[in-house]
Amino acid sequence: MAWESNNIITSVKQLTETPNLMKAVLPCYYAHPNSPIHSPAFDSSSTDADSIPIVDFSLLSSEDPDQHSNAIQNLGRACEDWGFFMVVNHGIAESLMKEMIEVTNEFFEMAEEEKSRYIGQQVFDPIKYGTSFNYTSKETICYWRDYLKLSVHPHFHSPHQPKHFREVLREYCEKCRKVTRTLLSGISESLGLEHELMKKSLDLDSGFEVFVANYYPACPQPELVVGLPPHSDFGLLTLLIQNEVGGLQLQRNGKWININPIPNSILVNTADHLEIFTNGKYKSVLHRAVVKKVARISIGIANSPAINATVSPAASPLIQNERFPPLYFPTKYSEYVEMQQTNPLNGKSCLDRIKINSPPL
Repeated sequence: MAWESNNIITSVKQLTETPNLMKAVLPCYYAHPNSPIHSPAFDSSSTDADSIPIVDFSLLSSEDPDQHSNAIQNLGRACEDWGFFMVVNHGIAESLMKEMIEVTNEFFEMAEEEKSRYIGQQVFDPIKYGTSFNYTSKETICYWRDYLKLSVHPHFHSPHQPKHFREVLREYCEKCRKVTRTLLSGISESLGLEHELMKKSLDLDSGFEVFVANYYPACPQPELVVGLPPHSDFGLLTLLIQNEVGGLQLQRNGKWININPIPNSILVNTADHLEIFTNGKYKSVLHRAVVKKVARISIGIANSPAINATVSPAASPLIQNERFPPLYFPTKYSEYVEMQQTNPLNGKSCLDRIKINSPPL
């Protein structure tokens, strides 16, 4: 791979610390001059960015029937119409969110020799540090991104450094898990499903959760590189926070929209396995990461079915019936993730592979 050197991974951050890089031409294996991300057709600004739905988390548990009903309907519309929404009044302290970003930055600031002990080569390695998209994917051009991926549920894993990282991570993940469970319960209610159907069908008590920290170093020529290309996420929901540097964009009506979250909110997007479970009603959404001349950190938690769960459209007449036959083949969650993580990111190509009556790839 392009980032291997003397059997030691060279991260993007390490590359940016090379003397005179800011005045030099970027290595060719990071340049994406023909990527659609830089095509004028994709260079669109849109006022839709101001219309991204806001979900008031506190109202989902309201004892007022009208407030609760309106909140559930609002959540359902956000999933169906956008697949992206901002959650406010979620109960996670702003200080904890900031601390999570701070200790994550401290991890990426550690010496390369210290971080390299966490290099992983398998998709389901519980602690995995790397660069670009994934160490196991087949890439010829690299992405301007370093990452740390941690399996945090049903078993909790964390590096021992930096100091306090482990305890901050544990508290943050536990808080996010409670938010996710309430959101998924609300999503089930918005679909009219039986109360326990999603929980039992996908074995959510053993749900697989991955903490993904993304570090996009400052780039002297951001117009030539890509943080991450257009893609959808595996799992049910992804919860995301970031530092004060923007860079996340979503595709809507053929245009790319900059996402500028309001302070102390959590960005949530619907993911591939929610699309499968809802038989295409709540679709996953394409998004990408662009790079800036200042460093950006984003932290996502991918919330998923149990690793051995088989995911298919929900066994409910509200989801599949004579008018709406199943659109996706039953697929084992672990096999789907393996497929996505060992191939180049390419839109929603993995989801397309399991569509019934889809054309051959």
